[in-house]
Amino acid sequence: MPDLPPKPVDGVSRRTVARATAAAGLAVLFGAASGTARAGAATRLGPRTLDVSVPSAALGRSAPVRLILPSDFGARPERTYPVLYLLHGAHDDYTSWTRETDIEAFTEGRDLIVAMPDAGPTGIPSVWRGGPDYETFQVKEVPALLARDYRASGVRAVAGVSTGGYGAMAHTARHPGAFGAAASYSGILDTTAPGVPAIMDAIVARENLPAASLWGHPLLNLLTWRDFNPRARATGLRGTALYVSQGSGAGGGSGGDPLPGLLESALWPSAQVFAGTLARLGIRATTHLYSGGGHDWPYWKREFTASWPMLAHALGVPE
Repeated sequence: MPDLPPKPVDGVSRRTVARATAAAGLAVLFGAASGTARAGAATRLGPRTLDVSVPSAALGRSAPVRLILPSDFGARPERTYPVLYLLHGAHDDYTSWTRETDIEAFTEGRDLIVAMPDAGPTGIPSVWRGGPDYETFQVKEVPALLARDYRASGVRAVAGVSTGGYGAMAHTARHPGAFGAAASYSGILDTTAPGVPAIMDAIVARENLPAASLWGHPLLNLLTWRDFNPRARATGLRGTALYVSQGSGAGGGSGGDPLPGLLESALWPSAQVFAGTLARLGIRATTHLYSGGGHDWPYWKREFTASWPMLAHALGVPE
């Protein structure tokens, strides 16, 4: 039988004691994690936040995952927790959600784990042609680690921005049942739509990688491109709670930079086709295809808030 948490002493609130107990539990956890090869090195960043280095056979190297643990994680060693996976976009990294949003404060007091796995410099979490397999890393290896070392339950939801939005829908479509909910904010949802292969190639080329290193040539290797296309695999989304948002980009963006609006407008037609495909297949989804907007965080933060009730319901946590 596990030890019960200490009772509050006079003049000390239950919340203070709970935080102290959780901090003590986290200190033990970090010490254990840093000494085991299974979880790799863990770096504590705050009372609930840590970076874990995950040895990955799929990637052929270790890769980082940022975790936000529940407030009572150290105080309740018998409890398991659902996991919200948050995926980053192109030319960014696993730190983006904590850098650009208040996700740490937002999840304070909610009984869930937030996991933010790396997707490489391009942010395209897929199976690369003869290269790293970020899909297996994110869908299988990281969940296995969390279940083994951080008491994660099998209840999961996933959300992502830009190429991370692609990952949220592609992972869910290619692995039906892996997630109870999936949300895409300005995601790349139809990779073979007119103009979209050029966008994918440009993302890859910006990191000084050969364009064909992702899925090969868009025409010569069309079957591969289709296999990793969320729209082409849309039947795998049936039964999953879905949220899809995309701006038209017209007159959008923020800070006077026209690029976010232009990129958003380039993805607008494919988002409409994706939403239409879901409707044609009778797959229920909440879609927010709005006028204006840009391919940047001010809009993505708003859309995450709008999608939160759906994600919370799938995770079984309070809104």
